[in-house]
Amino acid sequence: MTELSPDARASRITRMASVRERMEAVGVDALLLSHGADLPWLTGYEAMPLERLTVLVLPLVGDPTLVVPGLEAPRVAIADDLFAIRPWSDDEDPIAITVSLLESGPGGTSRGRVAISDRAWATSVLALQAHLPGRTWQVASSVTSPVRAVKDPSEVAALRAAGAAADRVASVLQSGGIALVGRTEAEVSAEIGSLLIQEGHQRVNFAIVGSGPNAASPHHDPGGRVIQRGETVVCDFGGTYSLDDEVGYCSDITRTVVTGEPTTEVRNCYDALQSAQQAAVAAARAGVTAEHVDSVARGIITEAGYGDQFVHRTGHGIGIEAHEDPYLVSGNREVLAPGHAFSVEPGIYLPGRFGMRLEDIVIIDDDGAPDPLNSVDHSLVVVDG
Repeated sequence: MTELSPDARASRITRMASVRERMEAVGVDALLLSHGADLPWLTGYEAMPLERLTVLVLPLVGDPTLVVPGLEAPRVAIADDLFAIRPWSDDEDPIAITVSLLESGPGGTSRGRVAISDRAWATSVLALQAHLPGRTWQVASSVTSPVRAVKDPSEVAALRAAGAAADRVASVLQSGGIALVGRTEAEVSAEIGSLLIQEGHQRVNFAIVGSGPNAASPHHDPGGRVIQRGETVVCDFGGTYSLDDEVGYCSDITRTVVTGEPTTEVRNCYDALQSAQQAAVAAARAGVTAEHVDSVARGIITEAGYGDQFVHRTGHGIGIEAHEDPYLVSGNREVLAPGHAFSVEPGIYLPGRFGMRLEDIVIIDDDGAPDPLNSVDHSLVVVDG
């Protein structure tokens, strides 16, 4: 087993205490964390997405235990003051072990509320429910998401480093260092991914490249289309970046370039997009609702005549996961607070013709002001090559 750094151990002790406070507030007696981001955020250990059960059993009162396949146990960082480790072998039943840990805690299995990972395997959830018929069940995110959404200083530092690395790749794109014309979207996507790794990311999460009419598809899957001159090219990419061997945090940036002098229509469209993005970033302050930021961006784009062509929310939270709370979308009345981290990424898409998007990651600082993590050129850059 590997050692956990003192700073990492201290931050996880704090997170554990915050989670238990939240459990008490919402009436949850036990938290079961399996696959997904909650487990590495709380323990530093990311379970492999295998059929073998890994689960942290965290009672409201009592000692937490990580139930983990024996062959995976060496990957768990030592954290004896945070949780115990219960390796299980292939001739044992991990469901029975988990149930036993719950039964031995305060309250027993006859009553109580259990929150379980949103991304736990259905087979595990159903088996646990069958063994614990007296319990009430809910998703773990009802406990963890509000806590995870407010980033601590170590998380902010990791997001800042990830954003700076993504900026460096975007700068290469805008300077013409990535050839576009005459190459396929897939080739450009692969090069962007390679640059993300060169700039320190541990893995590439996505590298969207949409050119010409494909740029009008927000989540276009880059393929064999050859990029032509005189087109907008939307490049939306990000990966996972780790500081000091800690759990990785995500980058996410979008820049739109044009392969030749843009038409008046494209220029006017981009002017509206850039104005909307800048205004939304400025509006993303502590004390406003998430939906307010969305309405600011959407209002400007609508006034410019492109409201029907802005087809997605303005932004999503980011951290260990590329998409997490808070979401900047109509109907979300959550009040933004210092430590919230999220994308601001309005887009305009004209089906069959062209599209564009502009995205930065923003953190609300301790004074309640927006702090963009991406500073690379926001204008519509012309890339000739």
